[in-house]
Amino acid sequence: MCLFSQLVFAQSADSIMIKRIVDETMTNGTAYKNLRKLCKDVGPRLSGSPQYTKAVKLVSAMFTEMGVDTVYLQHCMVPHWVRGEKEKGNIILKSGKKFDLKLCALGNSVGTGVNGITGDVIEVNSMAQLNKLGTAVKGKIVFFNFPMNQTNIKTFKSYGESGVSRTRGPSVAGKYGAKGAIVRSLAINLNDYPHTGTTVYNDSFPKIPAVAISTNDAEYLSKQIKLGNVSKAYFKTSCKMLPDAPGFNVIGEIRGSQFPEEIITVGGHLDSWDLGEGANDDGSGVVQSMEVLRTLKALGLKPKRTIRAVGFANEENGGRGGDKYLEIAKLKNEKHIFALESDAGGFTPRGFSLDMKETQRNKIMQWKDLFYPYGASDIIAGGSGSDISPLKDIGTALAGFTPDSQRYFDIHHAATDVFENVSERELKLGAAVMAALVWLVSEYGL
Repeated sequence: MCLFSQLVFAQSADSIMIKRIVDETMTNGTAYKNLRKLCKDVGPRLSGSPQYTKAVKLVSAMFTEMGVDTVYLQHCMVPHWVRGEKEKGNIILKSGKKFDLKLCALGNSVGTGVNGITGDVIEVNSMAQLNKLGTAVKGKIVFFNFPMNQTNIKTFKSYGESGVSRTRGPSVAGKYGAKGAIVRSLAINLNDYPHTGTTVYNDSFPKIPAVAISTNDAEYLSKQIKLGNVSKAYFKTSCKMLPDAPGFNVIGEIRGSQFPEEIITVGGHLDSWDLGEGANDDGSGVVQSMEVLRTLKALGLKPKRTIRAVGFANEENGGRGGDKYLEIAKLKNEKHIFALESDAGGFTPRGFSLDMKETQRNKIMQWKDLFYPYGASDIIAGGSGSDISPLKDIGTALAGFTPDSQRYFDIHHAATDVFENVSERELKLGAAVMAALVWLVSEYGL
């Protein structure tokens, strides 16, 4: 048989197998049912919270029910930040009128104290502008108004561009003597929901309280500042950081039939922020990863390589779960050949982004047409995911599942990230194409 004929035959056999995988997932998949349990029986799962511990037990039981070969936990210590009482704040106009702000504390932020903080407000639209102002912000509240760029069709690019306001902005403002920070929520559209997320302090600078306000309120505040109508701003938070608490990665594993020492990881993060239910971020990624194992077991398939599904701990405000996974991989001298992460929501699949050697990327690109019937053939070089990225240190080929992102930043880190905002069909189709890619890597290696 000529090489061309062999390739056509292999492609045909692979397409038949992938159709079996997709059909099983779409018909009998349990990802949506499992997500409902995770969201409604557990709810928000912030690292260090009792709810996170409950989620660990629930996911472990789900793995056991699926009949995977092994279920186990990896212990790690995680940050334990608590929000405390509901935040409140307002702006005081020169007319004397108060406008209540829809706000929330940023993750890992220090609190204001019982009296809150009140101060003049100064708006900045870039980090360069803040640095130019320097100590002119001393004693003031800095308002970071960095709207997400509407022209980027891939909205994660806009998130990366504007995200510096939340992650680094409060720390830099503290460096220059500001007393507090108000950050425009990282939401792509205008709405009334504040979006939380981690702020990262520099221990060399004073730590100042930081809150996010809704995009509608950010528009209003900016307009009133430009009109010269703002007298003062006020907000009060009671959040604080407690001592580190126990956390766990939850792992289900199917042992490889021919090359068990070669490990494929597929995962999402089990922790979530505390405003919503963590449905799209990242309950979806966890249940999709679990579904990969369930589908293979249901079809009676025996992967050549070991496949692990992982619910990672502490992605949102520390990354300790991903670090621990790498630490144990090194300790056991494990051979991790491929890792796939789902942490962009349970929306319609579009493809995968690949962070690996060119030769490995070229091999996966040969499978591109197999994903075309399922709308997931946008396979490109790019990033992967924060939980699996530490594995790059031991040469693992990495990939990120990329669903459509147009609606993700309406709900990301907000109270609207609830089970009702996940489509069962979209969630299952994402799990199906993830299972297909994992199966191909298991069959042919990289």
